[in-house]
Formats: sequence, structure tokens, C-alpha cells
Amino acid sequence: MVAARITVNGKETPISPAAPHTTVLDFLRERGLTGTKEGCAEGECGACSVLVARPGVNKPTDWVAVNACLVPVAALDGQEVITSEGLATAGESGTPAALHPVQEEMAVRGGSQCGYCTPGFICSMASEYYRPDRCAHPDPADATTTTGTGTGTGTGTEHGPNGFDLHALSGNLCRCTGYRPIRDAAFAVGAPAEDDPLAQRREQSPPEPVSTAYTRGESAFLRPSTLADALQLLRERTDAVVVAGSTDWGVEVNIRSRRANCVVAVDRLPELREMRVESDHIEIGAAQTLTEIERRLDGSVPLLAELFPQFASRLIRNSATLGGNLGTGSPIGDSPPVLLALEASVVLADADGEREVPLSDYFTGYRQSVRRPGELIRAVRIPLPLSPVAAFHKIAKRRFDDISSVAVAFALDIEDGIVRKARIGLGGVAATPIRALATEAALEGKPWAAQTVEAASQVLQAQGTPMDDHRASAGYRSAMLGQSLLKLYAQTTEAVSS
Repeated sequence: MVAARITVNGKETPISPAAPHTTVLDFLRERGLTGTKEGCAEGECGACSVLVARPGVNKPTDWVAVNACLVPVAALDGQEVITSEGLATAGESGTPAALHPVQEEMAVRGGSQCGYCTPGFICSMASEYYRPDRCAHPDPADATTTTGTGTGTGTGTEHGPNGFDLHALSGNLCRCTGYRPIRDAAFAVGAPAEDDPLAQRREQSPPEPVSTAYTRGESAFLRPSTLADALQLLRERTDAVVVAGSTDWGVEVNIRSRRANCVVAVDRLPELREMRVESDHIEIGAAQTLTEIERRLDGSVPLLAELFPQFASRLIRNSATLGGNLGTGSPIGDSPPVLLALEASVVLADADGEREVPLSDYFTGYRQSVRRPGELIRAVRIPLPLSPVAAFHKIAKRRFDDISSVAVAFALDIEDGIVRKARIGLGGVAATPIRALATEAALEGKPWAAQTVEAASQVLQAQGTPMDDHRASAGYRSAMLGQSLLKLYAQTTEAVSS
């Protein structure tokens, strides 16, 4: 097997002698690429972001920004990485390099003071700069500025006239500059030049996933090439930790100093990266990133479309997967309430075959599930047709890039003013994500009217077993459950009246 190698800023370099748990961040800094910074080691500040060449949604390759502090460098065996240093165009001998357009705009518009966060911002901005459809559908009506100076008359705050989506920067924090000049820089960049080498690179396929067996001492990082190989490996290595985007495991490694004798990566398995739309269901491969799912579905599942902008940050969504979010079994994961409301099921696979389990039967206790040793989540299935009334309400201390105190997902069928079907998923109010069965029963067969909703909201407040912790009190969580249903009623009433 070929020795593990990674291409950084166009130069191939061996991963050895890094330990299997070494992050991309530490690997780069040890090689002098110190623009990549450690701020939080949890994927919340974006100071560490770099670009990775990944399979594209609209072109063969997308330049995707990821948190280098979370990804094991062995996970990028055979892959291409660009850091903030690699964005500038090299000058002739003895002449300085030319700034990248994103770097240029950040400089001239005062987007940097101390500079600590700046390289991370620039990599996240560059990912959005190279998004293939960014300039194809600009929306000046939703822009705060038409000149990049912050003086425009648009009413929105999250899209520029150049199509730049500020959600691309939702995982980047700045502690001294202030966000207006950074936003101005983002809204001022134009389209990539025709001779831009990174833009041209999008027209070629990204590196194919390679089979990896990287070992140092008693520790190993393994990437099987097929699902069958992965399942056989998991049968043999009962001690293996399975990772996809590593957005959860990376935190365990950094903050809790956890180490594993064997890590098995499944994020590039082709059998886990398919999406199929059938007449009666949508099947989403468990190893597709949330960003890939969002762009491929393109709003066709409205409840998921509401979830995605509120799920962590774009940097996290560029790596995180549905399989990983369900696999951790966390009661405060954002996707389980939505998938419960959608009546989704999970397809579990092991070396002996597959089985389909309704998500409502999947969770058995705190971070526990029916998934057996050696099983993987291969896919998530969402039945069709979808309920026409849907909403996702996330209650958290920050608008974006935060963990839920309470998450509520609704999917209702309302015909002739009567609730024919109600499905409600809850997160953050029990040891597992749950369905609000009593509230569903209180709504079904009743008029979608204020009296019905007020009574059902009282039932919803009593659902689950919320607890007091540093994010919210039990009383607050219960109150938010009731308010969420009242909010949904107000929103649907406004929609009907308008």
C-alpha cells in the first residue's frame, strides 16, 4: 500500500511521522504554515479553517472550507488542501506574491486588526468565492449593500449583490475587528478570473478516495475502500471508533484527550454517499455532508431546508453527516427532531445484511440505540409525500452556531381546516430525541383553530422530562415547547391570511 501523503498548496508531503490522532491543524503548523490558528479546538471559532478539494455539486470539484482542528490529517490521505498562505499567487523571483482577491478586499476594507482570526475568515470566504453558482443568482433585493461600503438600501442582512452568502462565515468569530468591514469585503468580491488556477481546478475531478492503513505504534487510522470491507473490518475490530466528518470525535480528541487504538473512516465510502428519490421515499446516504444534502435537495424537503441554516455553522455542515448526528445518539442533536417529524427510518448494515428501523424506535436511552456492534447507518429514508405544513424551531442562546436548549419540528397535514395528521419531534427535553405523541393525539381530528392549539400547547408543555442545566432550566424548556406550537399557529395563520 502506498504511504499516506497529502498535497498542501500544490506540494505533496508524507503524513508520517504524525500520530494517527494528529489533526490537520497541528500537522500544518508543525510544517511552518502558521496562518492556520487554534482558537477553540472545538470547531466553533473558524480560526483554523482550510480549503479541501471535494466532489462538487455543480462542478466536478468544490473548494470546501473545513475546521482543520477537528479533522485527523490521516483522513486527508491522497487529498488536496489549500491554506491561507496558498491562496496568494506566487511572484517572480525576488518579487512579492500577489494577494488573492479575497485577501485584497479584506485588506483595503479594514477587515483585519490583530489578524488572528483573519486567515480563517479568508479561507471560509474563498470557499464561498469559488462556489460555482454564487454569481449566477445574485439577489440585490436581499442585500445590505450594493457597493461593498455598507450604504446600500437593501432590507436583508445575509446575501450580497454578488451572491455572497454570509452563512459561509457563520463559523468564523472575530474578537476585535467588528463584522461590518468583513461583510463589506465579502460583498465586494467579484467573480473569479478565467485564469484563476483554483477556479480552473474546479473543472477537474477531485482526488479519488484512497484506501488507507496508517499505523504508528499500537494506533491505526483505517479507510476501507468499500462498504463490505468496512463492515468486515468492524466485525473484526470491535474496539474501532467510526468517524465520518469527525466533528464530534475531533472534540473528544482535543478537549478530552481521548485516543483510540483503531479509527475507521467511512466518509468517502461510495455506498454511503448516494441520494435517491423514489416515488414513495427519498434515501439519503449517511456519509453525505449536510452541505451536500442541502444543495442536492435544493429546498425540496422544506423541513430540512429550515434545519440546515440553524445546524451549527457552514464550516461544521461542510463535514458533518446525518449518519454521524444519529450515530452519537445525543438528545440535543438538531437532526433527530426533524427526522422524527418526517417519520424517517434508518437503514442499518452489517456484514450479514441490512435492516430498516423507524427512527422512532431507534433511540433506546441516553446516547444508546438499537444499533448493534458492527453495524453502520448506511442511509436515512424519508417517506413521501411530505406534510405540507412544516416548521423547525430551535431555541438557543445564539442565533447561529450554537447548541439547542430545545428543538421542535412540526409536520402537519391540514385539510379543510382539520388537522388530519400531526407529527412532532422534540430534542433537549428527554434522555433521547422523542415524538410528542400526546400532543399529536390532541391535534389530530381537531380544527386548526386557536382553541385547539391553546389546549394542545398545554399538552406539549408536559411532554418529555426536561432538566435544569447551564443552557436552560426545566421550566424554561417546558414553556418553550408550548410557545413553539403557538408560534406555528401564528405563522400558518399569517400565511393563510396573506
